[in-house]
Amino acid sequence: MSEKGVIVWFTGLSGAGKSTIAEKLADVLKERGRKVEIMDGDVVRTNLSKGLDFSKEGRDTNIRRIGFVCDLLARNGVVAIGAAISPYREIRDEIRANTENFLEVYIECSIEELTRRDVKGLYEKALKGEIKNFTGISDPYEAPLNPEVTLNSETDSEEESLGQLVTALEKHGYL
Repeated sequence: MSEKGVIVWFTGLSGAGKSTIAEKLADVLKERGRKVEIMDGDVVRTNLSKGLDFSKEGRDTNIRRIGFVCDLLARNGVVAIGAAISPYREIRDEIRANTENFLEVYIECSIEELTRRDVKGLYEKALKGEIKNFTGISDPYEAPLNPEVTLNSETDSEEESLGQLVTALEKHGYL
């Protein structure tokens, strides 16, 4: 079993399933004896990036912080899972360039489906213009051009997505 550290970087719109699949992946990895840490965007914002706004600069700083901590972990043999919207391609590519082992996972889901499953009604409010700077509606989201893994939470079950992800990690030599 390889103890090679890696950053598994989830990106996708709010509600697409990043945290859900990240947690399921962490469970599988722990069962296989791997050290795993999840850097969830919401948790990091509360603890490591408190006080940052949702401007482009604030978002970039938050994502860079997540990337920095993930890189420290990965260098020490940990599977570091970054699960944050990370809307800007440039910052994701910067993190990739600064780490030895990086696997980008794009979770696709349509705005229509995200709006349907949104229990807080944030998408509906954003679509009406009641929420400003909402990623994917009034703020940009730049989908990855060449992610190692693309999952579709609208068409695939969580188990199917998890299976595809584990297969990709094995194929790339991280498991």
